[in-house]
Amino acid sequence: MQSEEADVLTAVVVRYGDSFHVRVVAQEDGDEEAAAAEETADEGPSPIAPELTELAWGAGAFLVLLIAMRLFLFPAVKRGMEARYGKIKDDHAEAETMTSGAKRDVEEYEQALTEVRAEAAQRVDAARQTLERERSARLEEVNERLAARRAEATAELAATREAAQGSIEDAVIDVAGRASELATGRRPADDDLRRVVSDLMSVGASNR
Repeated sequence: MQSEEADVLTAVVVRYGDSFHVRVVAQEDGDEEAAAAEETADEGPSPIAPELTELAWGAGAFLVLLIAMRLFLFPAVKRGMEARYGKIKDDHAEAETMTSGAKRDVEEYEQALTEVRAEAAQRVDAARQTLERERSARLEEVNERLAARRAEATAELAATREAAQGSIEDAVIDVAGRASELATGRRPADDDLRRVVSDLMSVGASNR
């Protein structure tokens, strides 16, 4: 049993800063060395407090990150922001252009509509004047026809009256001549009778 206990080995791990040292010793010696190692480890630096190399590496990494951000990240972000601002500005300019174009189109449409309305009014006016002229021409033509027919009727009436008057004169002359012939035994001349009858009929017409 004593020989087996003497053969038992003990691993002693000692930390020095960032490195570890492992030693294999007998159990008795190991206990002593472990105790010594614990004392030595207790006397070493605190694992919580950073060392100077760690601070240097951290500062270097921060400076590298800062330089990388200054050289690459910030310009990329700035370019992205400028591109976005440019796109927004271009979109705004395009929107203003489209708005101006739409306003111009509306103005052109209103102007064209005004011109169409004016042209339509002119055409309606021209059509009204044409109809008025045609109506006046037709009325004048109808009046001329009526006047011509009235003149024809008047002429026919005058001719009929003259014919009737001539027939009446002839009848009166015939009757007067026969009466005078019966009364005096002699017939007066037809010209004398016609003159007397015409005078009498003229006096009667003027008295009417």
